[in-house]
Amino acid sequence: MGDERMMGKVNVLNSAGTDFTAVTELTGYRVTQEQLDRMYTRYCFAAEFSNGREVLEIACGSGQGLGYLAKRAKRVVGGDYDEKIVRKAQKHYGNRVEIRQLDAHCLPFENQSFDLVLLYEAIYYLAEPHKSILEVSRVLKDDGLFIICTANRDWSGFNPSPYSHQYFSAPELYGILAQSGFKKVELFGDCPVRTEGMKDKVFSQIKRMAVALHLMPKTMKGKELLKRIFVGKLLSLPPEISEGLARYSPPLPITSKLPNRDYKVLFALAQKQS
Repeated sequence: MGDERMMGKVNVLNSAGTDFTAVTELTGYRVTQEQLDRMYTRYCFAAEFSNGREVLEIACGSGQGLGYLAKRAKRVVGGDYDEKIVRKAQKHYGNRVEIRQLDAHCLPFENQSFDLVLLYEAIYYLAEPHKSILEVSRVLKDDGLFIICTANRDWSGFNPSPYSHQYFSAPELYGILAQSGFKKVELFGDCPVRTEGMKDKVFSQIKRMAVALHLMPKTMKGKELLKRIFVGKLLSLPPEISEGLARYSPPLPITSKLPNRDYKVLFALAQKQS
C-alpha cells in the first residue's frame, strides 16, 4: 500500500465517472459577493496557522487559495480527485506550487509529512470520511492541525450537492474527529444567518420550494441564472486570491454539543494526538 501512495496512484472509491467540475467553484465561474467572501475567509483562517509550516490542501479545486498560503508557508501542496481540475490548477501555478491528482481515501504521502492539512467544502463528497480522516492523521506530524470547512446541514436554507454522500451537524463533525484520535477539536461558525429583506425572503422561499421539489439546478453554471435574477451582479472568480480581495470576518466559536442553525458554514480545527 505504501508503494501505491508514493506513486500517487488514484484509488477510485464510489466516485467512478463523477465529473466534479460541475459542482466545484472553478476559476472564471460567476459567483456572488458572499461566495467570494466565504472563499477568502477560508484561506485567511488557514493563513493564521500556516506561517513557516508544511501545508497540504485536499480537494483544492482549481487552487485559488494555494498561492495565498504559499506566501506564508514553508511548503504548500495541493491535490484534487478530478484530473481536469488538477490540470487547470497546474496550468496557473506552473512550478510555484506542487499540485497532484489524488484520492483523499489513500493519500500519496509519507507518514508525518505535513504540519497542517485542509479539507474545504469536500468532506461531504467522501464515500468513507472516517477513512480519509485517518489518512489525514497519518500524514500529519505530531501536534499537527487539521481544518475542515463544510456547509451546515442544519441551516434552514441548506441545499445538498447531487454528488454528496453525507453532511455533518456540529456534534457529528466534532464526534468523527474525536473518534479518529484528534485530542483537541474546536468548532466555529461562519456566514451568519441574518435578517432578510423582502427580496431575500422571496428568494429564500423560492429556493426552499425548489429544493423540496428537487428542481434546484445541479451545477454551478446552472445556479448562475438564479443568482443573477435574485442577487444581481456576479463576480468572476479569480485564479488566485490576494490580500484584501474580499471581506474577512473570522469564524466564531460555537458549541459542539448542539446542532447549530445560526451559521451557514461550519469550521472544525483539530489537533493530532502526539
